[in-house]
Amino acid sequence: MKQQQFNPFEDRQSRNIRNDLSESLLEVLETHSTIPAQRVAEKYLKEKLSPVYSAYIKDRLDRYDRALQALPSKKANSLIKASILWDLKLFFEVHEILEPEWIDAQGDRKLFLQALIRAAGVYLYLELGYRDRAEKISHKAIPILRQFKNDLMKYLEANRLISALEDLPDIPPRISKI
Repeated sequence: MKQQQFNPFEDRQSRNIRNDLSESLLEVLETHSTIPAQRVAEKYLKEKLSPVYSAYIKDRLDRYDRALQALPSKKANSLIKASILWDLKLFFEVHEILEPEWIDAQGDRKLFLQALIRAAGVYLYLELGYRDRAEKISHKAIPILRQFKNDLMKYLEANRLISALEDLPDIPPRISKI
C-alpha cells in the first residue's frame, strides 16, 4: 500500500491546507506574529486529520516562526522576505509574497518577479518528484534571471540561484544574504 503524501497538485485537502496557511503568512509578516497562521492551523487540526496533514501544518508553523525571527524588520523588501522564505524551503510562500507585487508591476520588474516565482515553482515540483515540469519552468526563468542578475544581487545570491536552476540539484541553494 502506497504511503499518503502531502501533495497539493493531486489532493484537494493538501491544496486547501497549503493555500490557507500560505495566505495567512501575509498577515503573519505584516503583524510580526504567527497568530494568524495558528488560527488557520487550529481550524484544520480540530478535524482529526491524517498524520501527513498534521505534520505539514506543524512544520509550516515552525518555519513561519523561523521566518519571523530571520526578518531584519517588519518593513523588509519583498525580495528579502522571499529569499528568507526560500532558505526555509517555503517555495509556495515565496510565490505568495511576490505575486501581489507582480500583479501590479510593469515592464522589467514584472518579468523578473515572474522569473523568481517560477524559480520557486521549480523546487515545488522537485519536492514532489515532477522533474520534467521543474525543468520546463526552469528554462523559462533562467534567461530572465541572468538578464536581471545585477539587480537581484542587491537582495539575494543570484549566481547561486541561477546555477541551481541550471543543474537542478534536489537540495535547493541558500539564496538569502541575511
